[in-house]
Amino acid sequence: MANQPIFILPEGTERYSKRDALRMNITAAKVLSNIVRTTLGPKGMDKMLVNSLGDVTITNDGATIMREMEINQPAARMLVETAKKQEDIVGDGTTSVVVIAGELLSKAEELLDEGIATSIVVKGFRNATAKAIEILNEIAIDADDKETLKKVAVTAMSGKGSDYAKEHLAELVVDAALRIKEDGKSEIDNINIQRVSGDSVEDSFLSEGIVIDKAPLSKNMPKEVKDAKIAIVKYPIELKDINTDAKIDITSPDQFEAFLAQEEQMIKDLVNKVLDSGANVLFCQKGIDDMAEHYLKKAGIMAYKRVKKSDIERISKATGAKLVTDIEDLTEDKLGFAGRVYLDKLFDHELTFVDECENPKASSIVLRGSTRYVTEQISRALDDALGVVAATIEEGKVLIGGGACEIDLIKGLRDYGESVSGREQLAILKYAEALEVIPRTLIENAGLDTINLIADLKAAHEDSPFIGINVFSGEVVDMKEDGVIEPLRVKIQALQSAGEASEMILRIDDMIAARNALSSTGPDESGNDDSGMPPMPPGGMGGMPPMM
Repeated sequence: MANQPIFILPEGTERYSKRDALRMNITAAKVLSNIVRTTLGPKGMDKMLVNSLGDVTITNDGATIMREMEINQPAARMLVETAKKQEDIVGDGTTSVVVIAGELLSKAEELLDEGIATSIVVKGFRNATAKAIEILNEIAIDADDKETLKKVAVTAMSGKGSDYAKEHLAELVVDAALRIKEDGKSEIDNINIQRVSGDSVEDSFLSEGIVIDKAPLSKNMPKEVKDAKIAIVKYPIELKDINTDAKIDITSPDQFEAFLAQEEQMIKDLVNKVLDSGANVLFCQKGIDDMAEHYLKKAGIMAYKRVKKSDIERISKATGAKLVTDIEDLTEDKLGFAGRVYLDKLFDHELTFVDECENPKASSIVLRGSTRYVTEQISRALDDALGVVAATIEEGKVLIGGGACEIDLIKGLRDYGESVSGREQLAILKYAEALEVIPRTLIENAGLDTINLIADLKAAHEDSPFIGINVFSGEVVDMKEDGVIEPLRVKIQALQSAGEASEMILRIDDMIAARNALSSTGPDESGNDDSGMPPMPPGGMGGMPPMM
């Protein structure tokens, strides 16, 4: 019995240990990085993603690509979550995060193959990230004027399907962000983008207030209300939502008539609450029944039902109306005001415009495009542009793009690495090498000569820190003059996120998972699976002897 193996893991469990686990995770990260890498920069390509229902998404937005791919490999999924967080925090830089993380892990693998301990690599990368952020803060320049904000927006939208109209769209984005600026911040959640297929992208415009994708309850209601007094309520103007548990026993026709009369009176009372407040436009987050609709129409009130919560919040921000959760609390002081509320039809879309608000803290961009795919793609570009403009307004600092700031980082990190003793120096120098992936990828995606342009870029930086790559002309030029500008916060967040993600993956030395949990369809006869992961080593449980 002394040699009898003792199994502590369930039957069918897969285990990858030490270098096997690390190799598999690094390979997964590099595969994901290579997938999105071709989308980086103004000359980046798009991906067509088709889901199981046949819906098509065409995009080069990193977060959208990874979200639609439904990745199952755990380490790759960690990078997907990192990219999503980048999108949530600063709105752009999702592709850069994954590309940098993949390159860091590739350089770490080289160090590990040379016998450098994982803990030393992790410490070196951590110190290099801190130093890189310090360098970025030193080379950042002030930016608070409208022209600089437009350049930031144009840079964010470059290569995302909107190049032929990016100047016009950048103007809309900056105007929208500045309009809702409050206490030095722009809350981009207060800007909504209404997509309308038909016409050209150049026909897109910024509304003077809020636009909602709804028409009034009845075609006989007013199509336009001037000097609008707006009520927004989260209370049903119908009885079925109020008395859902009521039980009524009716034994005669008279009782039935009395019941109908009472029901009608209750509806009248609800409508009268709206009328007594002085409102002539009603936005209701709940339902409005047919009888209430009749009385509202008769009173000349423009009414909407089941308005989305996000639209309700923006209407409140734009008009100053206060959300009422109980109809009894609806009074004149809760109303909002707008110079004009009207219904308009764009192509085949009926939209309601809440315009001429006195001091709106919310806004809408109406985005036009020839097809649904065009408007979807440009909408994602606008989301990125809004995020970076808002970050720039709040931070007030920008960096020069086109690979210029990465060259500064490489130079600064190499000087820092040479001042550090021991093996940690090797990790810092490899980190510096990894950052070269951004300018190199920009050049590769433009189909230019990588080796010569990188050499020219490094040489030109001896004279000016603003020199970067113009991927359209294939030359190294002053990016500040060309207006290629990125927010400081986006770059800092990208380096922090990529550094933390790579560190987390490097520290994993054991993976234990249920069978087929590491692939979408499981391994084939050769031991490979469709996620691009390496086969499991011989031995069934990670090549390790039975646990005794």
